[in-house]
Amino acid sequence: MRVRTSLAGVLALAALAGCSTGPSLENQGAVTAPPGDSRHLTVGSAGFTESDLLAQMYALLLNQAGYKTSFLTVANRELYEPALESGQIDVVPEYAATFADWLNAKTNGADAPPVGSPDLDATMKALRRLATPRGLTVLPPGRAVDQNAFAVTTAYAREHRLRTLSDLGASGLKVRLAAGDECVQRPYCEPGLKKVYGIDITAVDPKGVGTTPAKRAVQNGQDQMVLTTTTDATLDEFGLVLLADDKHLQNADYVVPVVNRSRAGSSGVTKALGKLNDVLTTADLASMNQQVDSWRRLAEDVARTYLEDKGLLK
Repeated sequence: MRVRTSLAGVLALAALAGCSTGPSLENQGAVTAPPGDSRHLTVGSAGFTESDLLAQMYALLLNQAGYKTSFLTVANRELYEPALESGQIDVVPEYAATFADWLNAKTNGADAPPVGSPDLDATMKALRRLATPRGLTVLPPGRAVDQNAFAVTTAYAREHRLRTLSDLGASGLKVRLAAGDECVQRPYCEPGLKKVYGIDITAVDPKGVGTTPAKRAVQNGQDQMVLTTTTDATLDEFGLVLLADDKHLQNADYVVPVVNRSRAGSSGVTKALGKLNDVLTTADLASMNQQVDSWRRLAEDVARTYLEDKGLLK
């Protein structure tokens, strides 16, 4: 049986999160209690389509493994991460590099050097080092990654024979980039495109990351490239195609389940959720996002159909 928590539950969570804590950070490395195996687990979602889809798949796999699940949607990491530490949420889908940097800032201050990087192994090591003292276990990542990506029109790519960002840099083309206004400073954006790929960015058009206005600006030729994500489900609608990040500028934002160790740290949970790692790809996530966002299918139905098609649900 699966139950979605009401808005009142979310408000109660917000109140409780301020006074609930996980293991004391004064005792880092001293998490010695055996991993728990609660039979009723709360699966958290950050409230956007992809997070809802992942949470639904987690719940369905856990149900099949004999666990009862309920849902709690909290669209703010500042609230759901403390709830994960305290056990109000037992499992949540996260992104390796982003979550590592978030925990690092929480632990060491906003000015701490980032620990997320394009190196997945190094990122996972840093993430687990930060998560363990908080009573959290980061399960193995799969193949799916939702990271920043850059797209151009299919016609533009065909005309200039572009498949990768290296191709664009070598072309010498002048590029006006549709992105968030922070792009001019972020190392993965304008500075990285210039330094790593030699792309001639003439201006950043501050229309946001993957927004409809940003994509339309590229579609109509006002801009030549847009910052979006690898699981963007609407690129085809705008006649856009991703250029491969062949020199690995972007951080390793692979999908990872994060669990509360004292309630969901058992091998049963790890085994149930690990089944998804063998099949779920970035392209699969993009396709499911499209089914929910463009075709208006319910996330639960899309998640169930996907798992059945992959032979993971009986």
